[in-house]
Order: sequence, then structure tokens, then C-alpha cells
Amino acid sequence: MTASSATSATSASAASVPAPAPGSASDALGTPTTGWGHTVLGIVRLMVGFTFLWAFLDKTFGLGFSTPTENSWLNGGSPTSGFLGGSIEGGNPFAGAWEFFLSINPLTDLLFMLGLLGVGVALMLGIGTRIATASAAAMYTLMYLAAFPMSSNPLYDTHLLLAVAVIAMAGLSAGDHVGLGTWWTRVVRGNRFLI
Repeated sequence: MTASSATSATSASAASVPAPAPGSASDALGTPTTGWGHTVLGIVRLMVGFTFLWAFLDKTFGLGFSTPTENSWLNGGSPTSGFLGGSIEGGNPFAGAWEFFLSINPLTDLLFMLGLLGVGVALMLGIGTRIATASAAAMYTLMYLAAFPMSSNPLYDTHLLLAVAVIAMAGLSAGDHVGLGTWWTRVVRGNRFLI
């Protein structure tokens, strides 16, 4: 066998290995993998989604966990004023931003609640995970900034940790595992923004 024919054979065998789907993990040969880690990632996505959806339900209806019935959104309570007001009173270095957000209430409440609902539903179903995880990361980062000064760790809290984790979910196509992501990709015909 000559060097040129060996090169041609190697090129042909490399070309016959299917390329993995965008964002999916693959082994050394490029074969897509879906091991137990992806299943766990799908479960984590469900848990984060439920965290957002539960916050929406509790703040809307005052289910008595974090929000008493009398302070529910439906009873005229503000889902954001307590948290942001506490940040301002606690000497948060970004107090000016939180004062601005409170000055445009009830718009801030509406945007926050829509964010909780949209992210929660999308992550629970495993659809639109790129938009959902970007939105979740933005919301978590804002909550992280509102938590300054930190009381238990000088650098970050769980909000920032979760912001990074949800971005990883987008990169690893977490909606495809224990979710409807594969079906959703076909529905949006591969539009990468909507996956």
C-alpha cells in the first residue's frame, strides 16, 4: 500500500464517521453519546425549571411557603419590592439600579413574573432551552448582584453558581435528555436560536 492510498483510506474512513449534532457530546470517534450523565443533566434541568415555576406559583397565589396569601401578587403584593428593598437597606453597592427597578413597578413585577413562568415552563419541558437558560442566567446574575454584600462567601453565592450551570445546560443540549428537546429541534427546523 502506498502512502497516498493510505492517506486516501484514512480520509475516507474519517469522512464516514457521522458528525455529532451541534451541542451534543461525542466519544473519540465522534459518535454521539448519551450516557447517564446526560440523564442526570436532564433531571437537573427539571429541578431548576421547577424552582422557577414554583417561585411563580407561590408568588402569584401566596401558597404560604415563601409568600403568605395576603402578600400574593393576586392580592396586590409586589414580588420584587421586598427583595430589592432589602438589598437597598442592606447597603448594596448597586442600590441605584434596584431603586430604578422599583421606580418602574409594576412593570418590574410583570417582567420578573413572566421570566419566572417562561423559564420554568421551558426548562420543565426541555424546549427553547437556549433562550430559557440565557434568561435564567441573567435573572440569577441580577439576584446575585442584589445579594451583595455576601454573608457566607466573599466571592459568590448559589445564584452565580446556578447562572453558570444553566449556561452549561444550553451547551450540552440538556433539553434533549428527559425532555422534549429533540422533538422541539425538529419543530423549529434547526433554528439554533430557538432550540
